[in-house]
Amino acid sequence: MNQPIDRRKFERFSTSPMYTTLSVRTMDETVFTRHGHAYDLSEGGARFELDVPIEPGTQIAIQIQLPESAIEGGDVGPGRAVFVIGNVVWCDIAEPGPAKMAVAFTRFARTGDRDRLLKPFQNGFMRRVA
Repeated sequence: MNQPIDRRKFERFSTSPMYTTLSVRTMDETVFTRHGHAYDLSEGGARFELDVPIEPGTQIAIQIQLPESAIEGGDVGPGRAVFVIGNVVWCDIAEPGPAKMAVAFTRFARTGDRDRLLKPFQNGFMRRVA
């Protein structure tokens, strides 16, 4: 029996989409123009939805708003927001409703963003995705 190969470098953690909002802009925009929800997060990327699809290969900036309870007990920087830069790797618009997408992070935008993102994984607030 062949087992599928997991090519992911980082473990994924599920989010509560209604409580893990995000805002997105392309690199030629100066403000966050698209808003949606994250389904899962990892140190290396995210799966999310937006009302407006973004073409795979597009470089984007993302502001992820972590739930307040996700970072309790540890000051890891300013506020709950995490800012990252990444590339859209796929976009699914086959179903009616919001476009489902994935992004591979290329870098964290500010000092402390990586630690702020990892905090909910480390404190058990988010559960691993199979």
